[in-house]
Amino acid sequence: MKFMYTYDMMESARNTNEWLGATARAFASYPAWGLSPAPWFNVMAAWGDVTERSFSRMIVKPDWGIPSVVGEDGRDHPIAIDTVVDKPFGSLIHFRAVGRSQRPRKVLLVAPMSGHYATLLRSTVVSLLAEAEVYITDWHNARDIPVSAGKFDIEDYTMYLVDFMKALGPDTNVIAVCQPAPLTLAAVAYLAEQDPAAQPRTMTLIGGPIDPAAKETEVTDFGRRITMGQLEQSMVQRVGFKYRGAGRLVYPGLLQLQSFISMNMETHAKAFFDQVIASSKGEASDADRHNKFYDEYLAVMDMPAEFYLSTVERVFKRRVIARNVFTIGHKQIDIGKITDVAVMIVEGENDDISAPGQCLAALDLCTGLPDSKKDSHLEPGAGHYGIFAGKSWRNNIRPLVLDFIDRNSGASRPTRRGKPAIRAV
Repeated sequence: MKFMYTYDMMESARNTNEWLGATARAFASYPAWGLSPAPWFNVMAAWGDVTERSFSRMIVKPDWGIPSVVGEDGRDHPIAIDTVVDKPFGSLIHFRAVGRSQRPRKVLLVAPMSGHYATLLRSTVVSLLAEAEVYITDWHNARDIPVSAGKFDIEDYTMYLVDFMKALGPDTNVIAVCQPAPLTLAAVAYLAEQDPAAQPRTMTLIGGPIDPAAKETEVTDFGRRITMGQLEQSMVQRVGFKYRGAGRLVYPGLLQLQSFISMNMETHAKAFFDQVIASSKGEASDADRHNKFYDEYLAVMDMPAEFYLSTVERVFKRRVIARNVFTIGHKQIDIGKITDVAVMIVEGENDDISAPGQCLAALDLCTGLPDSKKDSHLEPGAGHYGIFAGKSWRNNIRPLVLDFIDRNSGASRPTRRGKPAIRAV
């Protein structure tokens, strides 16, 4: 399935479904159908509207949608998004509150490169903005990166993180969410040995597969069962002629989306049906709960094939991070070299993607770090998404992470002024 026409066929199917939705919506919206007592034309228009929106969102990068933050002076401070470091496969961006004094905490959010854009962490960014200067890794869609930019595997990813941390300086507090946790740990270990002065102050790892064998999930079971040859033949395609990255080998976002949806097909089918009925009754709105969730969930990006394949082979199959044998080039990275960076682990009790114990394994790997600089938290009843977004994150986990940062800041604790006041759309 490495041929370009396969990728183009998937894009053609998506485009056809978007067109069918638009056609059904337009056809069923003619005023003449209002004379019919039957509701079918309303239902057809609603189906078309929901279908068109769903398939059109799949190729669009969502906006951050964070217009302002309320400062201590009670004024709205507009949020400007500044690019700090720009690289072919990803950028480091800063959410700068215009006219507001610098916050004492500097936080680097390491977003996953796992099919969705960094905007998946929008609510995490919003929750931190009032009390921190927030930076995030904004990974680029591989379909838009020319072949001339070269490869991008987990070693390149790790070195990108190293460069981002160097750019921000040693007063940075790193928070890695899910997939990048193992490579963030490796990046900090690299700095500990190669450039100790550039190490971050703290590192919080949230629900990441440091040791996938610690407790099996459907994800780890898949990684164990399938061979690399099967993965390469069934998952890897070449970007089609429509995009700048034509010819680049990728794990397509549309293919990833099929996998995401198939894991909870019944739930997604019911959500689609319920939205069609709500839309036909005039009860749906542009920013309702369904649209807010699926506008983000359906927006997928292509991953570089070498990054996807090397992640499965080295992190999940060979467990190079868990066994502390990860190498960059021909140099082995020793996680035991981390001696000064405080490390906190956050896991969810009901996480079915990175089960409890997988991320906690990082503390055992940090053999050079005193226990006083280690911390962990298991959030009761929380699933994977809940430990970095939603009520569990806002009410329980975020305050613990901020307290952990403050305890290891080496400076006086910043004064908090109640709950953060953020306006986001």
